[in-house]
Amino acid sequence: MSYLQEWQKLDWDDIRLSIYAKTEQDVQRALQKSHRNLDDFKALLSPAAEPDLENMAQQSMALTRQRFGHTMGFFIPLYLSNLCANACTYCGFSMENKLKRRTLSLAEIEAECQALKKWQFDNVLLVTGEHETKVGMAYFRSVLPTIKSYFHYLSMEVQPLKQAEYAELKTLGLDSVMVYQETYHPKTYAEHHLRGNKTDFMYRLETPDRLAKVGIDKIGLGALIGLDDWRTESFFVAHHLSYLEKTYWQSRYSISFPRLRPCTGGLQPRSIMTDRQLVQLICAYRLLNPHVDLSLSTRESTTFRDHVFPLGVTQMSAGSKTQPGGYANDQRELEQFAISDERTPFEVAESVRAKGFDVVWKDWQRDYSG
Repeated sequence: MSYLQEWQKLDWDDIRLSIYAKTEQDVQRALQKSHRNLDDFKALLSPAAEPDLENMAQQSMALTRQRFGHTMGFFIPLYLSNLCANACTYCGFSMENKLKRRTLSLAEIEAECQALKKWQFDNVLLVTGEHETKVGMAYFRSVLPTIKSYFHYLSMEVQPLKQAEYAELKTLGLDSVMVYQETYHPKTYAEHHLRGNKTDFMYRLETPDRLAKVGIDKIGLGALIGLDDWRTESFFVAHHLSYLEKTYWQSRYSISFPRLRPCTGGLQPRSIMTDRQLVQLICAYRLLNPHVDLSLSTRESTTFRDHVFPLGVTQMSAGSKTQPGGYANDQRELEQFAISDERTPFEVAESVRAKGFDVVWKDWQRDYSG
C-alpha cells in the first residue's frame, strides 16, 4: 500500500468544484472549530474565505506561537550540480536549456561548506538536477560524509530514489528529503515533464512512502504553484500530508509554497496566485495542522517575507544561491531560477529578530551514540 491507492480514489474536477462551491457559512463553521478536517480546509482555501483573511491570520498566528514559540528556523540550499537528464518546462536546469553545466568536486564542495559556516548555518539543503548516472548514488556516497562533517542537519532535494538507497543515505547522515510532486494532476504533469525519468508520475508520487519506511526524520511536500489551479493542488498536498501523518507518524513533515519564478525557458503560470492568496494558503494550512513546518523561500520578496512570516511560517531560507558554487564564487548564468530576496543571511536574521523572534540555525540533531 502507498499513497497512490488513496490518490486514485480522488477526482480532480470534483474536488475543484467542491472548493469553489464553499460558502461564507462553510468558512465561518470552519473558523469556529478547534480541530479542522480536510473539508474545513476546502472552505478556508476557497474564494469565499478571502474576506475573512484577517480572522484567519490572527488564528494562524496564535496557533503557531502556541506550538513553535517565537522562533524561526533558518536553512540554506547548497546546489551541487545543475546537470539534468529531464526536460521540464518550468526549470532552468532542464536538459533542453542551453547553459553551462557544472558538478562540484569535493574540494569545491568544501569551499562552499566553509562559506556557509561563516554565516552560522547548521541546516543545509543539498540540491542537484536529476541525473542518476553522473549525479546519482555514487556521487552522493562520495560527498555526503564530508558535507555532514560540517553540518548537523542535512536535507536533500534530488531525483526520487529507491527505498534501499534512502536507507543507505540515512547511514551517511541524511536527515530530511524534500520531494515536491510539482502537480497532482496527471494530465498537467505530462504537459510539463517531457523527457527523462521525471515523466513517471506514479513513481514520484510514492516517494514519500519510501522515505517514511526507512525512518527519514522529515519529509517535505509541495506543489509548484502556477502549473494548475492552486487551490486544488493545495488540497491534494493537504490530503497527502494527512495520509502520511496517519500512516507514518514517526516522521515529521513540512510544506513549501514555491511559486513559479523567472528561469531559462520562461514558462508563464497557468494559475496566478496573488500575495494575498498566498497568505490565505499559509493560514489555511496552519489552521488545518498546527504542528506541521511551513517553509518560505527566497523566491518571495523581502517585503512579503518580512510581513508574512509571523502568521504561520516556521522555516525560512536566507542568502540563497541557486547555482553550483554560488557561495564561494557567484556565477549567475548557472542559476536554476531567479530569487527575489537577495539579502544576506545576517540581514534576514536581523529583520527576524526585530520582530521579536529567535533565529534557530539548526533543525535537530540525531544521536549517533547508539
